[in-house]
Amino acid sequence: MSRPQSEFHRPEAPWRRPPGASDGVWEQVLAEDRETGDATVLQRYEPGTDTSAQGSVRHDYFEEVYIVDGSLTDLSLGETFTAGMYAYRHPGTQHGPWTSAEGVLMLVRRGPA
Repeated sequence: MSRPQSEFHRPEAPWRRPPGASDGVWEQVLAEDRETGDATVLQRYEPGTDTSAQGSVRHDYFEEVYIVDGSLTDLSLGETFTAGMYAYRHPGTQHGPWTSAEGVLMLVRRGPA
């Protein structure tokens, strides 16, 4: 089964803390196919969020990230990424940990490998 079709609407799903996520990290599911793991979510970090305790992460899925608002710093790279920037990651790509002094809102797309 694919993700259900959806015309323009205001997302109504609750903001939830993703499993295993650091304090201050939230996401709202926009569309999801539970069979394949394919999903599009809004993800936000509250101001002052620091995921250092989680360390860097790797996923077993493709990931696309577009920063809508705010900024995010990758502590491993020592680089800060801002609104309008985009990332595409292959499965297994190591990234993070992250901090966000001002907070950040991102559109995240996850797809099966």
